Amino acid sequence: MDNIIELKNVTYSYTDEESVHTAVKNISLEIKRGSFTVILGHNGSGKSTLAKLLNGLNKPTEGDVIVDGINTKNEDTEIEVKRRVGMVFQNPDNQLIASIVEEDVAFGPENLGIAPAEIRERVDDALKAVGMYEFRKSTPHRLSGGQKQRVAIAGIIAMTPECLVLDEPTAMLDPKGRAEIIETLIHLNREKMITVILITHYMEEAENADRVIIMNDGEIIDDGTPKSVFCNVKKLKEVGLDVPQTTELLYALKQNGFNIDTNIISIDETVNAIKSALEEK
Repeated sequence: MDNIIELKNVTYSYTDEESVHTAVKNISLEIKRGSFTVILGHNGSGKSTLAKLLNGLNKPTEGDVIVDGINTKNEDTEIEVKRRVGMVFQNPDNQLIASIVEEDVAFGPENLGIAPAEIRERVDDALKAVGMYEFRKSTPHRLSGGQKQRVAIAGIIAMTPECLVLDEPTAMLDPKGRAEIIETLIHLNREKMITVILITHYMEEAENADRVIIMNDGEIIDDGTPKSVFCNVKKLKEVGLDVPQTTELLYALKQNGFNIDTNIISIDETVNAIKSALEEK
């Protein structure tokens, strides 16, 4: 599997009225094509700044971001970077601009100069991919938060990006809406082979990822599979992060003398591990 995005010694700093702040510090990173990566960190960890670096919204102060062979610093190819890496933000209301769902999804392809017949096909395919085709004639403001966010994602998909970067897309949603978005992302990744990079602070949203990256104070402090990252409960808590409830429970049992595997995330695996531990007792 080749890389769709590469970061080479990337630092990003910005200046406010008083001083210079470095939000991302000398990060080198490779994102494999077709992978599902979750980036976790508390507020101020640099994860949202990193998200904007991945499609050229932010340009590195130092180092390089390479998207499918294109350097994001090159202004002449900026539109090509945006075509390959689509961004979805926290508030779907800020991304929905039309009065009809299908018109909103068509907006991006229209701006790319796509032929009307192909736009029609792209809009239908994108809405079906996120489970919103039956709402294509609806008014966006009548939809739930989760439905609005799925329409926003469809609008990006209609531009046929190879990669989706989502910056806390579930932060404003209720649990049902959050579940809808995660299911949608898993489907897009596994069925449509779209590379997904999800920035979040909800630990459980990382359960189905291929890879979890933990950020703190602008740096990557852990990087691995969900199980390998979450089993380090003490390290996560030291940087102000919770762990999935299943991991927390198993960790507590282990601390209280139970012979139990803490390298587990799913609820079913947790139930079986507890049953086995109780039988041993």
